[in-house]
Amino acid sequence: MGIEAVAAVAPSAGSTANTAVPAPTVEADTLRSVTLAQMITARMSVTAGTTGGPGMTGFLGLAQAPVITAADSTADVPPILLSYGNGRIPRQLLTPIGIGQHRLWGPAAEAFKKMRAAAAADGVNISVTDSYRTFDQQVTLAAEKGLTQYGGWAATPGQSEHGWGLAVDMDVDRNGLAWLRANGASYGFVEAVSREPWHWEYHGAT
Repeated sequence: MGIEAVAAVAPSAGSTANTAVPAPTVEADTLRSVTLAQMITARMSVTAGTTGGPGMTGFLGLAQAPVITAADSTADVPPILLSYGNGRIPRQLLTPIGIGQHRLWGPAAEAFKKMRAAAAADGVNISVTDSYRTFDQQVTLAAEKGLTQYGGWAATPGQSEHGWGLAVDMDVDRNGLAWLRANGASYGFVEAVSREPWHWEYHGAT
């Protein structure tokens, strides 16, 4: 069940009255919506427009805090992860992937390590720039890069596959990307976002 956050307002040109701006809808996976709404509201920033009309630039590129509703994008998420919530996975369920401090859900981490070893045997180096993200990290990233549905580069906090420990952002050259496209599915990794060739998700080995 969702809650409706308070919409920010801005004065119209030549008017002293405030006009409410309809709040858009943003979905959040298996999280207490009030927590997300409060976090978004707390981080909202409002700036005046330069032309005299409404010109608010708020958190995540929105003009106001959004309506929060339950999401329906968790069908493939393991139940044990769902029981904790996106971005709230205990550290003991996350396994190092052998690169810096990066971690993934156990089976995804083991599959990644096997895939990386196979690539190395073919003379291809696979590294990553990002892996599991906590909910707070998702909020920060969305604030910095904007939401994808508004032209930005971040998923709605609570919906990112990174928050389940099921996604990595690859750091590869052209040869590495070609290798992943040819072999990644064998290890359960798919190129899930067409405009983000670096973003790969673990969907289970084929």
